[in-house]
Parts: sequence; C-alpha cells; structure tokens
Amino acid sequence: MIKKYHQYITKVFLNNLIVISIVFLVISFIISIFEELKFFENKNVEIYYPIILTLLNVPTVLYEIFPFIFLVAAKFFFISLVDKDELEILRNNGIDNLKILQILSTISFVLGLIIIIFYYTFASNLKNQYLMFKNKFAGENQYLAIVNENGLWVKEKVNDRVNIINANSFEGKTLENISITQVDDKYKTKKTIIATKADISNKTWLLKNGKIFSSNTPDESFEDHYYNSTLDNNILANLFSNLGSLNVFQLHKLSNSYDIIGYSTTDIEIHLHKIYSLPFYLWIMTIVGSILMIKLKFIKTKFFTVIIGVIISVIVYYLNYFSSLFGSNDTIPVALSVWLPIIILFLSSLIGVIKINEN
Repeated sequence: MIKKYHQYITKVFLNNLIVISIVFLVISFIISIFEELKFFENKNVEIYYPIILTLLNVPTVLYEIFPFIFLVAAKFFFISLVDKDELEILRNNGIDNLKILQILSTISFVLGLIIIIFYYTFASNLKNQYLMFKNKFAGENQYLAIVNENGLWVKEKVNDRVNIINANSFEGKTLENISITQVDDKYKTKKTIIATKADISNKTWLLKNGKIFSSNTPDESFEDHYYNSTLDNNILANLFSNLGSLNVFQLHKLSNSYDIIGYSTTDIEIHLHKIYSLPFYLWIMTIVGSILMIKLKFIKTKFFTVIIGVIISVIVYYLNYFSSLFGSNDTIPVALSVWLPIIILFLSSLIGVIKINEN
C-alpha cells in the first residue's frame, strides 16, 4: 500500500500540475484565437470557425510547452508546502528532500509515458483535422502531395490546368525519373512529359533527357527542357514539414515511404526522438525545478518562481534548438542531437541531487 505521505505529495503535485496546465491552456487559447481571427479577417465566415480551429490546435500547443509546465509545477509544489509549513513537518518525520524528489520525478516520468502514448496521439489527430479544416479556406491551397511505394506524387494547379507530377526519388534540389501529366479542368490529358532528371532549385525546372507526348503535336525528344512550375525544392519540402499532425505509427510509415524515394528522413527521426525523449525531458525538468526551489532560498514567491522558470525555459529551448539544428545538418548524429540537451541538464543537476539534503 502506498504510504500516506506518498499519496499526499502526489496529490499536491498533481493539483499544481492541473492548475498550471489549465492556466497555460487558457493563455494558449487566447493567443491562438487572435491568430485565427486574423486569418479569417477577410473571409466571410461565422465566428465559430476561429473557435473550432483554435480548439483543434490548442492541444498541440500545450504538448509543446509541457516541459515548462512541469518545471513551474515543481516550483509551485514547494511553495505550497512552505506556505503551510508542511515541508518542515515532512522533514521532521524522516521524509527528506531526496525522497520528495524521487516521488516527484517518478510521477513526471510516468505522466510522460501517458502523454506520449495517449495525449500525443489525440493531439496529433486534432492537429491533422485542424490543417485539413484550415486548408479549405486557404487561398494558396493549390497543392496535394503524397508519398507512397510508387514514389512522390504532387498535384499542382496552375490557372485552368492541373499538372500531376510523379518522381521516383526526391533528394536535395533534384527529382529523379520524373513524369508530368498535364490535364484540363475535366481531367482530360493534354500533354505528358517524362525525363530522367529535373533540377527544381527554382520555379523554372530544368528537365534532362526526356520526351514530350502531346495529343496535338508529334512526340518530341529533348536533352534539356524548361518547365514553368509554381513549386521549387523548398516549397516541395515544406509540403511534408508538419510532422506534428502525424501520430507515431504514421511517422514510421512516412519514414519508410521517404526511404523508398530517397528523400531525407532526418526531420522525421528528430521528431520521433523528441517524442520518445519526452518522459525523460519531463523527469529532468521536474528535478531542475525542485533543486532550484530547495537550494535557492530566495525563490519563495510565485512571481520569482515564474520569472526564474521563464529564464530556465528560454535557456533550455535554445539548447534544444541549436542541438536539433546540428542534427538536421548532420553535424552530429540525429539521436545525439535530441538527447544531448537532456544529458547536459542531467549532468548539470547531478551535483544538486547529490547535495540536495545539505542545508
């Protein structure tokens, strides 16, 4: 049976975690709804459209700031104990700082597992609905792109013409074994272009060693052919960039599809490692928050708690950002780029954990 002090510590920490999560949920909702109102300002829609979009998007926003929430929750936990003189009572009964830290960090790790198994799947599904719903109102929604075992497929709409583009591989600024089928608004084929390679570094593509099949003119072979598109390599890459709308199984499936066409899976690998590392991330942020409250005696007010929390979170954010950047550029291994900030935070807090019971 769980000891009573375990139950009490768990209850106080979860209460703080829930309250702080609700506060940040409300803040995220307010910020998000202003963004959606700006998006719809020139569109004749009912007011509930921005509200629906905000509700669909907010769970993903909350997921991104969970580490900060756990950091602040750990700090407020100690403030609540100190305000009621309960921290001293626990110490007098043999429950030292290390035991409290063990309970808090264990709770955080378990909650992290629950978040990535259940909450992330829920949030990513809502994010997917958010993007689909919003794309219906986006004036630039002229592309449809998928990747499967048959390669890369893109539907590009230009004026009254639709171009269906297929390529076996996409790497850097090059498409390999490409075919472009041009159809009219009734999807009647007007022209087909095939080429061994296409340089798509800008919106005027250079097709190499191919052939043009047209219903009105004889077939034509070419060594170089320029094709005017509304896409380039950056736009095409960004069509697949919103990984937050995919759950773990979909991310693995997409990674396998990228492997088939030779497209880089680095971003997917980084995103997956960030998901898998979340329990450890929440665990270490709870430890950091607890050590700060125990060792830094001047942080006893909610104001200083939030300020110090913001400063720590900004430092951790940029540590994660630059580390992920090195991983994206293949400067360091992908896995290391995600786990390195957690390792650094753990090593930095290790001295504090060892001396946590020292006055």
